[in-house]
Amino acid sequence: MSVRRPLHFVFKVGDRAKTATFYRDVLGMRILRHEEFEEGCKANCNGPYDGKWSKTMVGFGAEDDHFVAELTYNYGVGEYRLGNDFLGLTLQSSQAVSNAKRLGWPLSEAGEGIYLAEAPGGYHFYLLDKEQPSEDPVRKVSLAASDLQRSTHYWSSFLGMQMQEKNAEKRTVLLGFADNQCKLELQDVGGPVDHGTAFGRIAFSCPRQQLPDIEALMTKENQKILTSLVSLDTPGKATVEVVILADPDDHEICFVGDEAFRQLSMVDPNGEALLDKAMAADKSDEWFAKHNKQKATA
Repeated sequence: MSVRRPLHFVFKVGDRAKTATFYRDVLGMRILRHEEFEEGCKANCNGPYDGKWSKTMVGFGAEDDHFVAELTYNYGVGEYRLGNDFLGLTLQSSQAVSNAKRLGWPLSEAGEGIYLAEAPGGYHFYLLDKEQPSEDPVRKVSLAASDLQRSTHYWSSFLGMQMQEKNAEKRTVLLGFADNQCKLELQDVGGPVDHGTAFGRIAFSCPRQQLPDIEALMTKENQKILTSLVSLDTPGKATVEVVILADPDDHEICFVGDEAFRQLSMVDPNGEALLDKAMAADKSDEWFAKHNKQKATA
C-alpha cells in the first residue's frame, strides 16, 4: 500500500488569530491555501455544521510530500470540547522550540529533548528539540485506542498500514504506509475513547481507482462507512472524490483520490493574504463583545 500516503489532520478552531500565530510564528509553518465557504460541506469536513466556515491548510511544505494541518473555522462557534481521542502531533524542530521560548509561548518538558506546546483549543504538539530536517518535520500523529489489538488489526488488515514499532510498556503501536511518511501512533488509553465536540479527522490519499474497493471491503467486513463515495466541489479548483470511514473507536478517516487531490492541493501564493483578509473582515468577536455575549460553545 505504499501508493497510499497520509495527508493531514483536521482541527476545529475557535480563534483563528491565535491559531494562526501558533502555526505561523511558533511552529514556523506557512499558509498553503485558504478557502471560505458559505455553507457546510456535504462530507462534514467542518463537522456537523451547515453555516459559513473556512478551511486553512498549514504546513512546512507542499501537500504533495508533507503532512499538514487542516484548520476549520465555523463562524459563530468560539469553543469546542476536547475529548481524549487526539493525543498529539509530534514534529522535529529546534527552531519551533526557540520560537516558543522567544515569544513566551508556554512549553513543558515531556521527555529528554521533547517539549509539549499547547495550540489554541488545547491540542497537544510535541516538539523534538533537534535540527529541523530538510524533509517533512512532522513525525507522527497519536490517537487513542480502547482496544489496541482490535485497532491495530483494523488499520493493518483493512487499510494496509504496516506495523513499524510496538511498545508494550507504553501500550503503543506505530503504523505507516512507507518509512519516509508521517506515521500513525495508536495508544491504548485503558477505557472508552471520547471524541468530545472537537473531534478531528485524519486524511489519506490513494489512487482514485482504489476508492470503490475500499468502500466494498468495508461493506463486506461490516465496518463503518460515514460517507459513501462522493464528489466534493471546490469552485475554480479540481473536484475530488472521497470515502469517509470510522475505525472501531470512531476516529474519522478520509480517503481521497490522489490524482485530483494533487491538483486541488497546489500551494496558493495568495493563501497568506486570503487568510489575513478573512480574519480582518470577521467582526464577530467585536459584535459579541459589544452585545456582552459569548460565541457558542459546541
